[in-house]
Amino acid sequence: MTPSWLEPVLQMAQGLAPLLLTLFHVSCAVAVTVHALLNKPDVHKALGWIALAWLAPAGGALAYLVLGVNRVQRAGVALGLKNAWRGEPDSTDEPPTHNDPSLPGLISISHLTRRVTGQAPLAGNTVTPLLNGDEAYPAMLCAIDAAAHSVTLLTYIFHNDAAGAAFLTALARAQARGVQVRVLIDAVGERYRPGGMLKTLRHHGIPAAAFLPPRLTRLLIQANLRNHRKIMVVDGALGFTGGMNISAGHWLSTTPAKPIQCLHFAVRGPVVADLQRTFAIDWAFTTGEALHGKPWFTALPPCGPVLARGVSDGPDADIDHMRLVMLGALATAQRRVRIVTPYFLPDEVLLTTLQVTALRGVVVDIVLPARSNLPLLDWAMRAQFSRLVESGCRVHLTPLPFDHTKLFLVDDAWSLLGSTNWDARSLRLNFEYNLACQNAELVHQLDVLVIERIHRAHLVTIQELTDQPLFGRLRDRLVCLLSPYL
Repeated sequence: MTPSWLEPVLQMAQGLAPLLLTLFHVSCAVAVTVHALLNKPDVHKALGWIALAWLAPAGGALAYLVLGVNRVQRAGVALGLKNAWRGEPDSTDEPPTHNDPSLPGLISISHLTRRVTGQAPLAGNTVTPLLNGDEAYPAMLCAIDAAAHSVTLLTYIFHNDAAGAAFLTALARAQARGVQVRVLIDAVGERYRPGGMLKTLRHHGIPAAAFLPPRLTRLLIQANLRNHRKIMVVDGALGFTGGMNISAGHWLSTTPAKPIQCLHFAVRGPVVADLQRTFAIDWAFTTGEALHGKPWFTALPPCGPVLARGVSDGPDADIDHMRLVMLGALATAQRRVRIVTPYFLPDEVLLTTLQVTALRGVVVDIVLPARSNLPLLDWAMRAQFSRLVESGCRVHLTPLPFDHTKLFLVDDAWSLLGSTNWDARSLRLNFEYNLACQNAELVHQLDVLVIERIHRAHLVTIQELTDQPLFGRLRDRLVCLLSPYL
């Protein structure tokens, strides 16, 4: 039985409960409203979150707290990766920059990239495409075996399979003969398969570290701050970068169960110092060790015709660099744009810019896999096809094997190559690295590869999109709503 003295207290509490709940809901909704107004530049997104907070008591505010607050950007800026490494390549001589008079249409994009990145274009580089693991891995392994002073390797995935074993053996040999070796693997990418390589590398005496392991107390933040860069530098003079992880799936000649096409690049010349600098920043942030001067950096005289500069991107001081460069390149395109990417979920501004580019007469070819390794992304990508095709963009779907290549070609002389995909995760959440290159011969080489893909691809038509069953269209649109989080 309830004591008589407690009954009035309970009655009062019951009477106040609705009022307290109402006050709690209003307080949460007001807090969401103020935060959204101050932090959501997109009017539609701000209105959506504000409406949800007011119409869904407690649940709307909770959803905003979990999904709407951009902790990633704030946490990423707080990382201060640029401040983690203050050194400069002590013995690297930067050649003078120049605008190639034969490429007058590139002056605008060159100026924009300089303003965005703070990096001057470096003359005198060679950039050599390497098809799949069949060309890339032997070249990388040979470079490791020839290393005399240092090897640095940064990758998103380093699988413990045939490809991983080959790299492990080469790195261990280099370490044993006195070469300074450093390996940095993304902590989430390293866990894609059981039996990751981190412990194995350390067991062989190779200094190896995991980039930003997610902690339980900061899981929502750190689980998304992933290092998606692929960089290897040997003796400070020979670099490799592109879209290829270390996985047997890329080594097509070994007939893997799940083959993956991709494109990587061997790089020589002054721009290799920027690849090494990018590795050094990430390594210093992760381990606290600063890599200065020799054996990490060396003098890099001009050795080729390519004008190149590095474009780092990530949710830190470099946020939006890649997106702005992409938008600038589309705005300056005069004749042709060709995009190859495994994941294509551009934001509204990029999507509209692609439409406008096609509408003003530029030929826009977008080459995507007909089926990727992520079915949800396939459905979300298809939801955007109608807008693009109606505007004149040509969407090509390539058959298996899954194509993991990332390329962006504009007109006849500008190319962007590296690790970035055309989706929100790559452009807003991941740390990425790309090379912006100016050279007609390089673009021609890459154009041949794109044309080969187009010839064996299926061209998406308005008719087939219109004939798609209602269930498929609803499914695609529903999944597309999740595109900022895929």
